[in-house]
Amino acid sequence: MTLRLPAAAVALLLMASFAAAQDTPAMPVPAISADTPAAAETAPEPSAPLTPAPALPSDADTLAADPAASPAPQPATELPGAQPELAQVATDASAKALKFLRDGGPSIWAIAALSVITLALILWKIWRLALVGAWSRGKAADAVAAFERGDRAAALAIVQTRIGVRSKVVTAALTATASLPEDRAREETARVAKLHLASAATGLGALELIATIAPLLGLLGTVLGMIAAFQALQAAGSKADPALLAGGIWEALLTTAAGMAVAIPASAALTWFEAVIYRIRRDLEDSATRIFVARQPDQLALAAE
Repeated sequence: MTLRLPAAAVALLLMASFAAAQDTPAMPVPAISADTPAAAETAPEPSAPLTPAPALPSDADTLAADPAASPAPQPATELPGAQPELAQVATDASAKALKFLRDGGPSIWAIAALSVITLALILWKIWRLALVGAWSRGKAADAVAAFERGDRAAALAIVQTRIGVRSKVVTAALTATASLPEDRAREETARVAKLHLASAATGLGALELIATIAPLLGLLGTVLGMIAAFQALQAAGSKADPALLAGGIWEALLTTAAGMAVAIPASAALTWFEAVIYRIRRDLEDSATRIFVARQPDQLALAAE
């Protein structure tokens, strides 16, 4: 038999059980003390006192204790790829130069030799002109000014020991005016001036020759190269390739370019050296003229006697 309870009775029972649960006191939670075994097991052990780490000696202390223990300076290290790259560049440049000489034919070798000679002549000529005082005119002008003031001894003392071309000509003019008649003194001064000017102009003829023949050698090489190119084109017959003709022509034109590259610096250097020598000649004429104009009448009479 099934027990059936009314709904009101079920509700009353639920309410009574809820009230009893509210009135029941909560069970106290035991406090965990340090004396209990659990506390002894779970409490962390006291840590040992920290010992300070020993201080590492600094560089200053090491140097103060032992000056000889200072680190030796490290040598400067070069870049690892610098030398191989420079060697490769030099190798490429030499290969290109050899290819240029082979493509140019015999004329290009002659032009290359002329280029070396031209550079040597220019450097030698600059040194030679500097040695004869081409760009130094102060002492000679001072000597002429002293002679114009009537002090022949001071004028000779200024230029007598110098090796410049202006000083040598002024010395010759002063010596000639003191011991020779005017016409002979002029001739002696002109002779010395021409001698030193000719010495200063040494080498200009070679530069002029190079400036003239270098373009002609280039043209000769070009003509010979074009002849060879057209001969190869004719030998090819109907199977001729225009690229073959173009290649032969540009290789032949290399000699013309090389000849002009040598002739232009030679011509420019020649013009410059001629201008320097012309200025020397002008200064010599001016100095000699001033010396002869400033010559005293009594000196002229003594020279005539």
